[in-house]
Amino acid sequence: MKITKLSLATIIALGSISFANAQNLEDAIKNVEVSGTVAYRYNDYEESTSSANANRSVGSDSSNNYKAAINLGVKVNDDVKFNSRLIAGNQTNAGEKVLNTQTEGDENFDVFLSEANFDYTGVQNTVITLGKQGVTTPFTLSRDALGNEATGTGLVATTHMGDMVSLTGGYFNQTNFDNNDSSSTTGGDSQLINVDGSESFAYITGTVAYAGMTLDATYGELQDRFDAYSVGLKGDYTIDELKLAPYARYSSLDLDSSNNDNTLWKTGIQANLGIFGAYIAYGQTNEEGGTVGTDASSDSGMDDHWRVTLSGISDASAIYATVDTQVTDTVNVSLNYSEIDVGSKSNDIDQNEIYAQVAYKMSKNLSTYARLGQLEKDGFYDDGSDLDSTIGRLHVQYSF
Repeated sequence: MKITKLSLATIIALGSISFANAQNLEDAIKNVEVSGTVAYRYNDYEESTSSANANRSVGSDSSNNYKAAINLGVKVNDDVKFNSRLIAGNQTNAGEKVLNTQTEGDENFDVFLSEANFDYTGVQNTVITLGKQGVTTPFTLSRDALGNEATGTGLVATTHMGDMVSLTGGYFNQTNFDNNDSSSTTGGDSQLINVDGSESFAYITGTVAYAGMTLDATYGELQDRFDAYSVGLKGDYTIDELKLAPYARYSSLDLDSSNNDNTLWKTGIQANLGIFGAYIAYGQTNEEGGTVGTDASSDSGMDDHWRVTLSGISDASAIYATVDTQVTDTVNVSLNYSEIDVGSKSNDIDQNEIYAQVAYKMSKNLSTYARLGQLEKDGFYDDGSDLDSTIGRLHVQYSF
């Protein structure tokens, strides 16, 4: 009888503990914010030469590209929040895992923690972030569903002065800039060579928003490597049923190791009327270089379409143009054209691409697109012949 009573008491006690733990777990889950992306991309580039004395078919380059990222935010107390970002991809640059289908077999992803930091909001209208985090400036790209990401360990503070003005300042004692787009390229004085990530990086940004326009200005310095600034202006207007989004930006990066002062300016406009849309943009770099950031796709750079990128090219101009139509609520069809013309002192060659794209939004969080087009580069090969490449892509992305 005693054994029966003891067993019953034990069961009740264990049940109470389990119920209490379940309640604690439920409360903990309520305080966790979860978001992220999962992306897959297949690229297929079939290249050929214009030379009459060579086999026109040069070869092909096809690859599977994967990346998954999960963001977790946990409220510690009323003033403190913990943030983290977990990535499955390429640990070297926090980018995608790339597997060439012709030279590589299937491989597993690198799984790593790319961000771990704390937000403090105990000061009115101010957020202070301390720890390993994304470096968010016009010169860097801190988040990308498939590409590389700029991260570092440091302190960032943002304060809002009313609804119109905000100021942000940041200091990082180390970064992953040694694995970004610009430092991984070794040619020319316009490249950010000899960056190892141990250099400190500091920046300050001011933003003013008024009457549908937003003006931002940023100054940044990478220790013993460069000083840079960028000024941008963008708008958002609606005139009857016509929606207009113009923008302009000027960026400059001065290398400490040379007298080269890289500059890139650009301007463009997006217009939408009913189911139709159009985009046109123009950009230009100076003779000393076009590297004005650590990432070609950052706001200071110009990488609007696919494989034609103005960033990093000196003494050149670029045109990007798109027309599209929203065929249904879930299907968009577009035609895209890009062109770069280089001057006599450029470090690159003339190039252009044209491609069609069909985008399908399967659901609120799941989207995909398919592209097919042609890329040409003048005098690409050693014999002076041109590169003619048929380019294709399939992209699938889930966001949550």
